[in-house]
Parts: sequence; structure tokens; C-alpha cells
Amino acid sequence: MADRDPLSDAYWLPGLEARDHDGFEEVTLGEWVARVPRLRPEGVRRIAGELIRAGEERLERRPVADILDAVAAAARSITASDSDLRVSLERSLPLATGYAPAMVRLGLDRMAQDWRADVLRQALVAEFGDPEVLDRPRPRRDALGKVRAFGPRLVAHIFAGNVPGVSVTSLVRALLVKAASFGKTASGEPLAAVAFARALSVVDEGLGRCLAVTYWPGGSESLESALFESAEAVIAYGSDASVDAVRARVPPRTLLIAYPHRVGVALVEGAALRADLRELALKAARDVAVFDQQGCVAPHCVYVEAEPGLAETFADALATALARVEEEWPRGRVSAAEAAAIHELRAQMEFRGARVWASPEGTGWTVILDPEPTFTPSPLNRVVFVKPVRDLRDALAALEPVRWHLQSVGLAAGGERYEALAESLGRLGASRVVPLGSMAWPEPQGHADGRFQFLDLVRFVDIPGVGGP
Repeated sequence: MADRDPLSDAYWLPGLEARDHDGFEEVTLGEWVARVPRLRPEGVRRIAGELIRAGEERLERRPVADILDAVAAAARSITASDSDLRVSLERSLPLATGYAPAMVRLGLDRMAQDWRADVLRQALVAEFGDPEVLDRPRPRRDALGKVRAFGPRLVAHIFAGNVPGVSVTSLVRALLVKAASFGKTASGEPLAAVAFARALSVVDEGLGRCLAVTYWPGGSESLESALFESAEAVIAYGSDASVDAVRARVPPRTLLIAYPHRVGVALVEGAALRADLRELALKAARDVAVFDQQGCVAPHCVYVEAEPGLAETFADALATALARVEEEWPRGRVSAAEAAAIHELRAQMEFRGARVWASPEGTGWTVILDPEPTFTPSPLNRVVFVKPVRDLRDALAALEPVRWHLQSVGLAAGGERYEALAESLGRLGASRVVPLGSMAWPEPQGHADGRFQFLDLVRFVDIPGVGGP
């Protein structure tokens, strides 16, 4: 008999008791069949209470440096190529998420870099200056006494299912401000957070008891309300509608940090295009291909500062590059509805007179040369618009209607113009402007959707008039 996969139980609920649930059920998540408990609202409340007690006993007095080392060790155990959990994730995530195995391997390799101890320490220093302010009162920078930072007793996480690993990063941030966490996973990605929690319990059993992670269907209001009532902070990822639904149920006293729908775009200046058109096309193709455009960092449109003929040459090069990238990183599984939407869009754009480049078989990739500058959302799954403009300032005007959803911008421009455009894009609403080709991997020391990773979770206590180290 084959060994049972460690992630076939898609939950981590230390201390789960029979009174907390109405038995277990098998759920099909993508093409992965997993077992989860049918939790009761009173069970959620009891588990939340146990998490708070575990945090008081095992997090509050623990030096943040020790927590960081344990977190990094757990992250290594789910990303190291020879670990059992890494092997399980490589087997299960393609089935659960639909991503190709090569894309899952790429994602795990890149996440391993972001969760290293030195990288996490740099991220803490970037925001706190002195991370020991999470351990004890530390001198204020203005020398007017001391200050102490406290994280929430319990953070509730409502995860989205589009990009593997985001759930782990969210749990890591909470742990590093000494907050226990209860994470509700999404059907699209129910496994990475569970793997991390299990790994942490092996590295440090006490810290493992400060995490609970499980799946229940979206819209289970009684369970989520029980969780929100117990938490001091809620972090919600998802569509605008799902985030609004969470917001409506979070008590006024509770901190809500929301990560709703966001989009990415790319801008290419004329001089850069003429100097290195094919290399820029390859960089854009890689930004489009990572996680099949499902993340908020992926470009939907590429605005090129060029006359129609040069823009067409770029679009052709982008199509060639996407075909090349497809060989290295095959696109993942798409539903019948997603494939139909791509076919319909191709037909509509051709009917309007746009030039369309399409993968010769199926819907693997699509490039649409569209003279209309208005931002056009992609149906994702490697569908990208190329939009020629006379000046990139015209692209800024075209992005005005989506300023509330604008997140990452891949920018190909030189020197002073790069800085000037970044300034304008930031004023417009973008929270991240990076060189084209590096959109897919947000900087671990950067801001998340334009906000702090850690500072937004904590509260400070000022202790004026106290000196000393």
C-alpha cells in the first residue's frame, strides 16, 4: 500500500477536539482530493482561544530573533529540493492549482530566497530600525524616551487562491510581530500554508501550536464571523466583492488589512524599444507567463511609445517570446469557460480590426495589437494587449480609470525619464514601479500594496521621559 501523502489532510489544527467539528469530509480542490474537518462555529471560537493562549505562552516572551530563525528553518524545509514536504508540494500543487509542474518548481525556488533568515531580518530592520522593539522598550529615534511595539494577539487570514506562497508570507509576517494566526485557505491553493505550519511544528513544536490553518467553502459566514469575533486583526485577500463581504462582517474594533483586486501594466519608451526590442519582448513575456498572469503583479497591457509599424514589430516579437517561454514554463490547466473567453476575445478583436497573434494549438498564449489606448483587462492565462501611444504620458491618461486597482508597473525607460515616470505613476496610484522583466517577484523588503508589511500590524506604546539602553 502506498504511503499516504502528508498533504492529503489539508489542515493544521493542533488540539482539534471532537466537539469542534461534525466529522471529516473529502473535498475536491482543483484535481486534488483532500480531507478537512467540518468545523462548527463554536469549534472555531475554541480553537481561536487556544491560539491566543499559545501566543501568550510561546510568542510574547520569545525574542523576535529566535522566532525569525525558526520561521526561516521551517520555510527551508518546504522549499529545499530534498525535503519530503517539498516533494509533496511539487506533486500536489499542480493538481490543486492547475499550474504546470515547472511553474510550481520555479515558484518554490523563488520563495525560498524570500524566506531566508537574512532577508526576513532585513525586512524587519527596514521598517522598525531596531526589531528588538518587539521584545522590550527601546530608545526612540528622537531620544525622547522609549517605545514598545505589540502585535495582535490573533490574526485571522482569509487567503486567495491565485498565487502559491502568498499565504505563507502572510503567516510569516504575523509570527514575526508575535501574533498567533488562524488561516482560512482558498480552494485554488489550499496546501502551502498547511505545509508551512506542519514544518514549523517540527522545527519548534511551541510555535507550531500558534498556527491553525484549514479550508472551508467561501461564504461560510457563521464560521468566518466566529473567527472575526475572536481576532484582533483580519488580513483579507481576494476580489473586490470577497473583500467587501469580509469588511461588512469584521467588528469595528478589529483591524482590517485588505488586499483586493489589483492589476499590472508595462510601459516601454521609444528609445528603449528601438535599442533592444527583442530583449524587451522576452522580458515582457516572462512577466506575463509567471503564474499565468494570475497575480496582481502581471501586466495586462504593454504600452509602447512607437508608431504603428514599430509597435507591430514589438507585438510580433512578444508573440515569438511567449512561444519560447511556453517551452520552458508550460501554461497550466484552464477551465472550459476560461478557454471559451479567450477564443471569444480573439474573435472580437479580429472583428474590430485588431491584429491578433495566437498560439497555433489551443489558448496557450495570445498577443493583441490594439490601437485603442484605454486600459483593457486581460482574461489572464497569458493574454496580453500591446497598445501603441505617441507619448507615454498618453498611457498615464489611459490608466486614470483604473488608478484604484493599479499595482505593479514594469517600466523600460532610461535614467531621468525613468524616475520622472515612476513619480507620475506613483501619484496615479501604482505602488510598485520596477524594470520590465522583474514584475513577477516583489521585493521581500518592499511595501505590500504600498503599505508596511509589519508596521501596519502593530501598535506602539510610547514611554516618554525614560532614558537608557
